Amino acid sequence: MKIERLLMMVVLLLNRQKVTAQELADLLHVSVRTVYRDIETLSCAGVPVMSQQGVHGGISLMDGYRMDKQVLTKDELASLAIAVKSVLTTYEDAHAEAVLEKLASVADDTMKQVVEQLVIDGSPWGQQAVFKEQMTLLKTAIQKKCCVCFSYSTTEGQLSERLIEPHTLVQKGKAWYLYGYCRAKEDFRLFKVLRMKNLQLSELTFERRELQLADLPWNQQWHQPQNVVELVLSFEQSILTLIEESFGAEHVDREQLLVRITLPENEWLYGFLLSFGHRVRILQPQHIKDIIMERAQQIANLYQ
Repeated sequence: MKIERLLMMVVLLLNRQKVTAQELADLLHVSVRTVYRDIETLSCAGVPVMSQQGVHGGISLMDGYRMDKQVLTKDELASLAIAVKSVLTTYEDAHAEAVLEKLASVADDTMKQVVEQLVIDGSPWGQQAVFKEQMTLLKTAIQKKCCVCFSYSTTEGQLSERLIEPHTLVQKGKAWYLYGYCRAKEDFRLFKVLRMKNLQLSELTFERRELQLADLPWNQQWHQPQNVVELVLSFEQSILTLIEESFGAEHVDREQLLVRITLPENEWLYGFLLSFGHRVRILQPQHIKDIIMERAQQIANLYQ
């Protein structure tokens, strides 16, 4: 419908400083002629759309133009409020608090009920205050382009001192991580926030490095060939649903009760496989079988 296309055009122009008519036509799946007709319609409706000719020309909105709050429906405002509230469980953010306050000013009883139907709390159990302080410090460091230093603990408890250029906070699974450039390793690394000890802001600053965050670089590092292992597992029929949830149904042979999957080999993998107890058996590779057998024996020895 035309009204939906006009609204989408305004949103695109709000989010981008300047676009060409051809870019708008491609994004809206219409002709360039239709784009210019829509621009004329918006101008007549009071939306300050400007068109500039030349090499550096394009279509833009007048500086300072903002949408009226009525462009968002009550349900959309509620979704925004839920997202902002979830941010505030993780770190302090004065801007997010201000947004939440403004949303509350336009909320009616129905919107309040929608917001109360979903709570997203990103903080860990029993560690909210310390965790929130760490996350707030890391967010500040990213904004001010300040390095951070901390002692980092491996899963084996070994500590190493790190000086990091913090670039991005990442929530992956149930945990929060810092993706940053390690000056000692001269490469980007992913650090679990809960493993950071004595976290402090450094007086050293840095220039932000170019990242392709849309490619999720931490996933690429996780699955590098030198870090992964091909597993073949058998499992009991009684835990079929659990297996499909844990490994993904596409990796499960329901008839033969087998799992074939490639996963990173590390301490997480060993603990993950042990968590299934006697209901999962490792068929391949042999060295993973040996590691799990040894650890299972060590567990049994504790109780003998």
